[in-house]
Amino acid sequence: TILKSARCEAFRTEEGRRKAHQALLENEVDALVVIGGNGTFTGAMLLARETGFPIIGLPGTIDNDLSGTDFTIGFDTATNTVVEAVDKIRDTADSHNRLFFVEVMGRDSGFIALNTGIATGAVAVMTPESGLSIQDLVDILNLGQASNKTSSIVIVAEGHPEGGAFEIATKVHAIDNKYETRVTVLGHLQRGGDPSCADRVLASRMGVAAVEGLLSGKKSVMAGVVNDQLVYYPFEEAVINKTATLEDEVRIAKILSI
Repeated sequence: TILKSARCEAFRTEEGRRKAHQALLENEVDALVVIGGNGTFTGAMLLARETGFPIIGLPGTIDNDLSGTDFTIGFDTATNTVVEAVDKIRDTADSHNRLFFVEVMGRDSGFIALNTGIATGAVAVMTPESGLSIQDLVDILNLGQASNKTSSIVIVAEGHPEGGAFEIATKVHAIDNKYETRVTVLGHLQRGGDPSCADRVLASRMGVAAVEGLLSGKKSVMAGVVNDQLVYYPFEEAVINKTATLEDEVRIAKILSI
């Protein structure tokens, strides 16, 4: 990040966290606002529990997999980046009648894959939540070909149990080799760039909420936005993966791929 923050192996130990706490006291830091995902909040939760130091978290991860907020900082920017890339890939796919597998980030959740798959008209979206097997995918592709589709784009979440885009493309080819396939892994392209307007506003709202929360005595919580209302959510509950909320996106993606 612009703060030059990074993972610290020493912080995984109680001794390391004691040193961090001592450094905060020596530098006369009154409270801490941490920005990150599951790992960041787990560390913050332990530090707060062991030392009593006032900490509030802001959900900053493109994966959008934290409970206690509808959207995390970075998710909107990342999905817009993916949509722009897939739209450009489709130009080539249409021109050459090719099947493209596009792998996106998201760790163990399919928020990025499902939202961008719906937005770009993907023929299928392979995520941990979708329940699609390789044979299911082949059947969908064959149905699309029978409908005279000139190209097909499959969005693959990096956490799919069958593997990434390269592995899934190989397995599809082993079952049905009539498709001319290409694979694109968007990778860290999704983690950079200028933030979207939505992310700038969200981060600003959450930043204000963090400071106001600390001033009012709140600690060991994450500031989030639910139904456009600011909320505070305990760290212990925020780190619980919220992928169960993707049922509607899975249903919509299946309907629109027909």
